Amino acid sequence: MSMHEPLKKESVALNVEGVVLDVATMHRRGEGPPIVFLHGFGSTKEDYADIAHYPALGGRPVIAYDAPGCGDTCCANLSKVSIPFLVATAKAVLAHFGVDRFHLVGHSMGGLTALMLAHESPQRIASFIDIEGNVAPEDCFLSRQAGDYPSADTQSFFDDFIERNWHSPYYSAALYASNLRHNVRADAVRGIFTSMVELSDHGDLMAKFLSLPFPRMFMYGEQNASLSYLVGPAKLGFVRGRLGAFIRWPCTFRTQAVVGGASKVPREALWRLRSHSRTKNTGASPRRTIARSNQRRL
Repeated sequence: MSMHEPLKKESVALNVEGVVLDVATMHRRGEGPPIVFLHGFGSTKEDYADIAHYPALGGRPVIAYDAPGCGDTCCANLSKVSIPFLVATAKAVLAHFGVDRFHLVGHSMGGLTALMLAHESPQRIASFIDIEGNVAPEDCFLSRQAGDYPSADTQSFFDDFIERNWHSPYYSAALYASNLRHNVRADAVRGIFTSMVELSDHGDLMAKFLSLPFPRMFMYGEQNASLSYLVGPAKLGFVRGRLGAFIRWPCTFRTQAVVGGASKVPREALWRLRSHSRTKNTGASPRRTIARSNQRRL
């Protein structure tokens, strides 16, 4: 197999909870458990396409896809889209590709989807990198706007949401906002946002993350470093690391701390992970690592 086998694009027909989907995927073959990437709100599978160019992951199988309501995926009923529906979609995609055990990477909306998937099926997860997925009520920077700015018209809400975010003080806000109409269907937004808020407020997400029995890392952005649960991570059993450069999508990171445990994938080159310090597999419980980036939150 070539060290840089190209990614293959494929449209996958699925029926998830009675909803007909035509899921736009990209994937490649390889050895070992695949790395499954779940993108964030306003993003697409292409955020992860450059993973194919990283030598340390040259032999790894990869799966990424556009979530229902996003990118090139077609969904027959956008009103059904929510985080639980996205979890069900992930399970259906994995079943289509015959995947049992896998490494999991999720960003923001995809991070929350990944957390719920990992909580439901921990025996299937080899490792988990959570890139600013929601774990607490204060994480709903964007999604809580569904309640703060109510509108009976989904398109009007989405248009106003885009305009507000264009003027946001977050890094790359204007670029992010300018891509939203292309990357997201307006009729999917409310279901995604309300379910994110519901889970963040009442889903006990931090406890779910802390209880995961495999290697995992939580990445967060410097603009979000004041979040209450990040102030004293040692109290939660975390080891704090720091990431250097970040170039929006795809993530281009240099890290000085990575997840411990038995899995090698987080210690190799995800996001161009060229680790300057590596945790050791001691055979004890997996070490939790918080790493910093310049990222955004939903």
